Amino acid sequence: MSEITIFTDLAEVAQHLRKDLIGDNRKMKNLVLLFAHNGSGKTRLSMEFKQAGKKVDVDGNVTSRDTLYFNAFTEDLFFWNNDLENDTNRVLKLNPDSVFFDGLHELDLDVKIESFFNNYVDLKFGIDYDTSTVAFSRSMIVDGNEQTVENIKISRGEETLFIWCFFLAICQLAIDKDPAYSWVKYIYIDDPISSLDENNAIAVACDLCNLITTEGNMIKTVISTHHGLFFNVLWNELGRKKLKNKRYFLHCKGADGYALQNTNDTPFFHHIAILSELKKVCESNKIYTYHFNSLRSILEKTATFFGYDKIDKCIVGLEDEVLFERALQLFSHGKYSIFDPVEMGDDNKELFKRIFTGFTEKYEFHFPEIFN
Repeated sequence: MSEITIFTDLAEVAQHLRKDLIGDNRKMKNLVLLFAHNGSGKTRLSMEFKQAGKKVDVDGNVTSRDTLYFNAFTEDLFFWNNDLENDTNRVLKLNPDSVFFDGLHELDLDVKIESFFNNYVDLKFGIDYDTSTVAFSRSMIVDGNEQTVENIKISRGEETLFIWCFFLAICQLAIDKDPAYSWVKYIYIDDPISSLDENNAIAVACDLCNLITTEGNMIKTVISTHHGLFFNVLWNELGRKKLKNKRYFLHCKGADGYALQNTNDTPFFHHIAILSELKKVCESNKIYTYHFNSLRSILEKTATFFGYDKIDKCIVGLEDEVLFERALQLFSHGKYSIFDPVEMGDDNKELFKRIFTGFTEKYEFHFPEIFN
């Protein structure tokens, strides 16, 4: 069983990751790969990591920093001007006040961004550095002739890819030791694949791995994600390239802080987390009617996994299987409000526990220690 470490807050987790990367009383790593479900605090952790690398003077002004980061805040630096008045000149605007865009005029990033962007989509773009705007165009066939449509609004997925490629281009400068980014010692990337389909998630993971493993790269990296496929592709690619890395599962324990556990490439399943929560519910005896919906949802996934056409086949062989099936159908179809939960009566609580115990013992589910 992998060791589980408990932390009071995310600032402590961030310090733990930094120690992994500098080799403080442990083997030094070049990369930390971290999986966590949505709502676990991944974005906040990236900000804590970034904050830990800042130095400020007596007036509170930042005098130095060491982390180049990509997260939801980075994506917010790009926003659309859809030209609502004329509906013709749509551009993606950059926030020129952010240090993220420092020195753009001199860096001339277009070529670097294009080399990444063209791996994913067939779009053209132009950056106006004076107005901090980006205009997109696409070639289309109209009446049998190819035409270029200018100033188009691109899809959310295409926009995500452009912002991601913009970040990759800056990472490339940092890895290549460009003076403008000589301050970068760490790159922290949090979930770069929102709004992307699985093909692009795999492509992004492979391109990112290639960039990180560039020969001579001295920058340490942290990558966090909630996406199981993205995590597994990175895990396999990094292992294939023999990069010294550490892999964790991060779990929020509410008021009890956070838990960090070493992990491997085993896929993470939300249904195990839900079953663990239902197990706690049974032990506390605080069972509400909506918990039947959660249990039914798990049975539906199980039925799909085994190829069953009905959920009752998941409980075949259990004592009182007919009663169990009727209870699941009856209680999971009620219109229960999450804003006004109703606690079950004692008889129905016992029925719920019998179904839960019978189902989990029949399939021998293993409940990870980190959820306890």
